Amino acid sequence: MAELQFFTGTMDSGKSTLALQTNHNHAARGRVGRLFTSHDRAGAATVSSRLGLEHPAVEVPEGLDFWGYVVDALTRGRRVDYLVCDEAQFYTPAQVDQLARVVDDLRVDVFAFGILTDFRTHLFPGSGRLVELADRVHVLQVEALCWCGRRATHNARTENGVMVTEGEVVVVGDVPDRGEAAPEVGYEVLCRQHHRRRLTASRARAVSMVGEPLPFS
Repeated sequence: MAELQFFTGTMDSGKSTLALQTNHNHAARGRVGRLFTSHDRAGAATVSSRLGLEHPAVEVPEGLDFWGYVVDALTRGRRVDYLVCDEAQFYTPAQVDQLARVVDDLRVDVFAFGILTDFRTHLFPGSGRLVELADRVHVLQVEALCWCGRRATHNARTENGVMVTEGEVVVVGDVPDRGEAAPEVGYEVLCRQHHRRRLTASRARAVSMVGEPLPFS
């Protein structure tokens, strides 16, 4: 029986590495699949891992129809046994519905990989729909760590070294206003306590000489 499986974790938990490994394992057993991604750090149409692994993939824009894509391939006589879908948090809920239909009606396995919540601690729409529809949801066991050593559970965004909790969910490149330079955007993983207190690694180093601020005002 084909299944829709969702593998999730914070940044640095090995999602893209596992996506590439999953594709390799199935291909090594003679299965034929397709690799998809969206907004990968290495650029369009590439699945990349922080370990340095890369593989060409199909870029997923908002208008891509997974059902139509697979049906078109099958009607052309091409074989499709499975789909590996990386960065699935950026897919639309409608695209996740299409993936579920591919599993149920075409008997094609779908392995989706993505972050559950954004830097504001809100569910990504695509990830939320995957949790609702997936046959199985796997929380990755490779635990990313906060700078304090605790298990990291939240993704943080920084602009010019300062943590922010508002703004566009997907930042491809900020456009400077009124001649101002675009901010330098970065990401890191934090435990819930330090995400809530906006205490990133750089800020923790800055306050280490005077002591960590009290959790109340």
